Amino acid sequence: MIEAEISPIEDIIREAVEGRPFILVDADDRENEGDIIIPAQFATPAQISFMACHARGLICLAITQERSAELKLRPMAPRNQSGYGTAFTVSIEAKEGVTTGISAHDRARTIAVAVDPTKGSDDLVTPGHVFPLTARDGGVLVRAGHTEAAVDISRLAGLTPAGVICEIMNDDGTMSRLPDLRVFAARHGLKIGTIADLIAYRRSSEQLVEKMASAPFQSHFCPSPMTVHVYRNKIDGGEHVALVKGEIRPDEDTLVRVHQVDLTTDVLGWNTAAPDYLRRALRFISDHSGPGALVLVRDPDPESISRRVAGGRREYHEKNANRDYGIGAQILIDLGVQQMTLLTSSKAKLAALQGFGLTINGRTELRENRPDSPLRILPDF
Repeated sequence: MIEAEISPIEDIIREAVEGRPFILVDADDRENEGDIIIPAQFATPAQISFMACHARGLICLAITQERSAELKLRPMAPRNQSGYGTAFTVSIEAKEGVTTGISAHDRARTIAVAVDPTKGSDDLVTPGHVFPLTARDGGVLVRAGHTEAAVDISRLAGLTPAGVICEIMNDDGTMSRLPDLRVFAARHGLKIGTIADLIAYRRSSEQLVEKMASAPFQSHFCPSPMTVHVYRNKIDGGEHVALVKGEIRPDEDTLVRVHQVDLTTDVLGWNTAAPDYLRRALRFISDHSGPGALVLVRDPDPESISRRVAGGRREYHEKNANRDYGIGAQILIDLGVQQMTLLTSSKAKLAALQGFGLTINGRTELRENRPDSPLRILPDF
């Protein structure tokens, strides 16, 4: 059986420039799926029909936050409970030039209207048969998803930053994994690439964080002297903190914990988690014979506190764990980390970290110390 080889991102971008569809695969610890993607401006009825007949998944339109705001698209749900934070908006339809809206022609027409800069919210109606997805600003360097990848590829190709995406399914209705996707790509003459390679491609010339300040730091919870570094996210202006013990060398293993700050637990001590796990993380790093780094990443969700309170801390974390690790990865790279052991209880493989040039050599478990608590996955990598 013929299988397609993984193509470099440069080849994928050329396919986009020429208006040809391609496949992008995400990490095997994330959705572990492949989507067929085409720049939105090239989404003809024939391309939509191909996706519907051969890929079989949900046909969606990935757009930027700016375009979503221009079209006045509100979220599909007021509280996003999607396991991967997929930012669905209300479904749409072109106001004119369509019939029932479901045909390949009608969906192509709706997509064309949605990405036409001369069109606005008055040219669309809701609900409809096209499902917009809003990409995170910063693309795959912030969130390693197909939504962001589709927008990134179109932008890198010099096209309108929008893409039509559709998950690929097998004949029996199961999701196609990499071996299936390589056969599918060869059968239909499509190139196949990976989101990890797209991350690496963008990271070679782009940096979304910048160091704002550094100073010696001594913590009450850690006897070892440390250095505190403050980083700024260039996308939203948010600041993140890294505490470093010792001298980090690229060829030497570093003990690392990347932690998404949770006010309800870290400050208020919500009893669904051990109240001292940050202290224990610092003690782990302090007792470690080699270098260590604790990266505290601000939650990008402006409503994270209310969502945690309304839905419960554990529910919120279980639905958002590892959703966005690009910022933490870029901070580690700036600190000089390449080889690392993760201080974590998470079992996720985080294969997309390879795109950032990071290698996970091992894991050291950080457990909650309450006897009545099972092993919990704490909010980190």
